[in-house]
Amino acid sequence: MPYTYDPNNVFARILRGEIPNETVLETAHSLAFRDVFPKAPVHVLVIPKGPYVSYDHFCAEASDAEVIDFTRAVARVCRDLGIEAKDGGRGFRAITNAGPDGMQEVPHFHMHILAGRPIGPLVLE
Repeated sequence: MPYTYDPNNVFARILRGEIPNETVLETAHSLAFRDVFPKAPVHVLVIPKGPYVSYDHFCAEASDAEVIDFTRAVARVCRDLGIEAKDGGRGFRAITNAGPDGMQEVPHFHMHILAGRPIGPLVLE
């Protein structure tokens, strides 16, 4: 499946420093920042710095270093924000949307980390 990356999407512009953000964590291959329209008390987006459209695109084409960095960045964000599920913690929800059926709004792979309250049902029926 071909993936078409738009280098002018909002997250690409954030990565280039054209749009400010409230950075939570920055690593060699990933950036985590607070969502400007939070849906929970904790709402952080974690994005790879590479030009990946969706999670499947990222998994198929990212380097091992990028995949490991992104995964560990998610873990560090959860640890640093005190929302880990381990040891009796309250936990979080991680969401990534892909394509029109997945309601993806920005064509740059991103993971939402939501916490701080019960998030509700997985899918509304």
